[in-house]
Amino acid sequence: MKDRPQELPSKTYKVPTGYGNLYIIVSELEGKPFEVFCVIGKSGGSINAKAEVTGRLVSLALRNDIPLEDIVNQLQDISGSEMKPWKDTVIKSIPDAVGYILKKHYIMKGERND
Repeated sequence: MKDRPQELPSKTYKVPTGYGNLYIIVSELEGKPFEVFCVIGKSGGSINAKAEVTGRLVSLALRNDIPLEDIVNQLQDISGSEMKPWKDTVIKSIPDAVGYILKKHYIMKGERND
């Protein structure tokens, strides 16, 4: 597993979900996602716990060199009870939102050569 440097740049994305706004913080190492933090609702709530575990497991996968495409494929299209239309998609769950952000900002970005 890769060690975490003392400092990392990050980007924060605000994504509306059926449970409220989800804040997805993606820390980068050499321009690639290295770890993900997810925050929604109040600390200690069950929805926030689900968001936190999503970020922890994605971070673990990233730090162990699991290909980003494989991570995104596992996250996207997981449906929950509270779906929310947003931009060009429907956010189906917290994991689906994380998969959407990673795909849009890291996989598709690379395909467009931005």
